[in-house]
Parts: sequence; structure tokens; C-alpha cells
Amino acid sequence: MLWVAVLTLLVAVIALSRQIGILYERIAPMGALTMDSGPKVGEASPVFQLPSLNGQPVDIGAAGAKSQLLFFLSPTCPVCKKLLPILKSIRTVESSWLNVVLASDGNQPEHEAFQRRAELTAFPYVLSAELGMRFRISKLPYAVLIDESGKIRSKGLVNSREQLESLFTARDLNVASVQEYLDQPQFAKERA
Repeated sequence: MLWVAVLTLLVAVIALSRQIGILYERIAPMGALTMDSGPKVGEASPVFQLPSLNGQPVDIGAAGAKSQLLFFLSPTCPVCKKLLPILKSIRTVESSWLNVVLASDGNQPEHEAFQRRAELTAFPYVLSAELGMRFRISKLPYAVLIDESGKIRSKGLVNSREQLESLFTARDLNVASVQEYLDQPQFAKERA
């Protein structure tokens, strides 16, 4: 009787393992959610020269030696705060090819206090309502990856490390987003 129970459990485990494998194949990785507004991927970025909170000029969207990750945040956004350690890590690890710039709008003293409290003084941090309007930022946290030539390579709403890194993956794959890559015919057939 025990052997029958063990064999039944073995068959159930094998069946469940197979179903988990099928489910894993059907669920595609989720990248940053790309909004349809603002400058499109592949277009030239709007160019700005803005003062940072510490008074240094920051060029945004201009051609330069490195790519630029423009990260829109708010001191009151809990998801933004959750991503700050990840941004610090990215700034260190990817420093050979990437500059990270923090952007927001609003009350400068509030942002200066937030910058000190969150230990963000090493980042260029700019305040500009026009910057957010030109990129059509409606939700936070939002990130835009601009390449060395000043073109937008990828962008999207980012709520996790995976979504933030999907911007880099999209750049490496030369697509607008991970979703666009997975919508290519060879992947669409596999998911159907």
C-alpha cells in the first residue's frame, strides 16, 4: 500500500514539474513599461543644460563620451527610494560607459534635504519642470537611457532592478524595449 502511495506521489511530482516548466516558458521577462508619449526611442533627446543642486552645470541629452541614464524621482515616492541603492550600484559598476543623473521638479530645499538624507550628493541632481514635460513624465520612477550620440536608446517606468536593467538589455539588443524584442516573430510563435 505504501509503495502505491509513493508511486502516486512520484507521478504527481513529475506532472507538476512539467507544468512548472511549461509555465516558466510562457511567462516572458517583464521589462520597463514604455509609455507612448514623449520623444520616441531612436529619436534625438531634447538637450538641456541645467544647474545641479550643488550648482554645477549638467548637460542632458547632448552628445558626449558616455551614455546617460536620466532617472526621474521624487522625495515622497516610496518605490523611488527603494531603487536608490540599485542606482548607487549601477553608478559604480557601469561607470565606464554610463553617467546617472537624477531629475525632479519642485521645492529646492526639500530636494536638497532629501539628497543629503539619502546620501545622493555624488549624483548630479537637477530640478526642472520643463525637463519632465519635454519627456512627458507622468508616473514615477521613470528612466530614460540616452546614448553617447544623444539619441534615446530605451525608456520606461521602472519599479524594480529587473525593469531598470531591462533598459540596458534593450540597448544591447538594439530594440526599444524587451517587449518589442519578445514580440518578434520567432518569439511570438513560441509563446502561442
